[in-house]
Amino acid sequence: MTTSRTDSRSGTGTPRLGWALALLAFAQLIISLDFNIVFVALPEIGAELGFTDQSLQWVVSAYAVAFGGFLLLGGRAADLLGRRNMFLLALSLYALSSLVGGLAQNSETMIAVRAVQGLGGALLFPATLSLINTLFAEGPQRNRALAVWGGAGASGLTLGSLLGGLLTGWFGWASVFFVNVPLAGAVIVGALAAIPRDRRAQERRSFDLPGAVTATGGVTLLVYVLVQGPESGWTSTGIVVSAAVAVVLLALFTAIEARSRDPLMPLRLFRNRSLAAGMAITFIFMGTFSALPYFLTVLFQNVHGYSALQTGMAFLVPSLSIAAGTQIGERMATRTATRATLVTGLVIGSLGTVVLAFGVSADGGYGAVVPGLIVSGIGQGITWTGMWIAAASGVDGKEQGVASGMASTTQQIGGAIGLAILIAIANSGIDGREGDALRTAMADGTQTAVFVAAAGILLGALVALTLPRRAATRHAPPADQEGAAETAAGEKAGAPTQA
Repeated sequence: MTTSRTDSRSGTGTPRLGWALALLAFAQLIISLDFNIVFVALPEIGAELGFTDQSLQWVVSAYAVAFGGFLLLGGRAADLLGRRNMFLLALSLYALSSLVGGLAQNSETMIAVRAVQGLGGALLFPATLSLINTLFAEGPQRNRALAVWGGAGASGLTLGSLLGGLLTGWFGWASVFFVNVPLAGAVIVGALAAIPRDRRAQERRSFDLPGAVTATGGVTLLVYVLVQGPESGWTSTGIVVSAAVAVVLLALFTAIEARSRDPLMPLRLFRNRSLAAGMAITFIFMGTFSALPYFLTVLFQNVHGYSALQTGMAFLVPSLSIAAGTQIGERMATRTATRATLVTGLVIGSLGTVVLAFGVSADGGYGAVVPGLIVSGIGQGITWTGMWIAAASGVDGKEQGVASGMASTTQQIGGAIGLAILIAIANSGIDGREGDALRTAMADGTQTAVFVAAAGILLGALVALTLPRRAATRHAPPADQEGAAETAAGEKAGAPTQA
């Protein structure tokens, strides 16, 4: 078997692969932006579209529930129906739903739009990640590609708040939706030219409809419970019933997968230590690191009185820090091991988050939180790159889609659980407070939540210690896409590329 080679200066192979990587990274940026881009615009959306205080959360929650619920289905669809096909379909959903969202005139339309955007994300994320993992050979080549892709994704989590603030301040809330239309359209056009067509399957494989129905229903209800539970009350009838049905459906799903000849999610994949640890770390990552922008938004707007534009600008520092961290993570993973990379990133991230917490106060200025934002952001970037390298290691190419779906499902569930816990902690002392007393209580609650997040990040470092000291790396060529022969030929010719 011929081993795939890359140009040493770029590490991405042929110019065609360089363009493909740029498009995949840009698509990941779009996904990440949508997590947080609406946060800063929520007050204007609520006021103009007639949301109540109780229903406004569903502008965020509808996206999270649909995204988390359909990820496994999206991953398997990428494996069976084609990664490029699902990539294009998902981007089209994003563009169309974003256009409708910007034109929305009532709360019901907005919630429906956000659910469709979440579905688009559930199809797009595993398709994008599995394209990275199949177009680029495992080892240094894939690590570099994941660093570029990861830099876009991790930075997008905070860049969403930056862009949301700028757009809302300059053009109004609708612009946070309209911006996705030209972005997604440009990626679709580029993908038609740069991403290789899907190869026709060499074997007939079923879609495992019973597994798809039970997994999608169970995970969707589970995410719904985690998102709605703090608002409705954990003992309310709707939450208790939804939780019980979710448990039954997920139990049925496990039984179906254990007996299926062609399962939606092969249970044997859990024997892959790297994938299992990667899933656990993505769970912790989203419940800690990715909750920080929410609390920073509360601190900047509700405590310090920043405008939407000022709040957006405040996220520039963590965005740049995270981008730098992803590049450090790639170099560490290539030169040392994924385990050392993740332990280092998580320890740095935990220490930085502690420093950030000490800077949170009702009377402190922006300068007080900048050191923590920088150190925590670098740790977050290192971790983001390393955890996706871990989740892809040792997984067969034909199962990269479902492996990506598994990792990203735990990511979404972790985000819902972590945010629910941290919000409950932060809000525990604000009842009955007004004026300066309320500002002080919100700042104190935010500080406590950030300290708890730092402890959770450190727990992730302990999980990372379960990874092999140095995973066995298979430098196999990216052979499951049409055009692989063309890629290999270009690499033999030493064609330089710029990512």
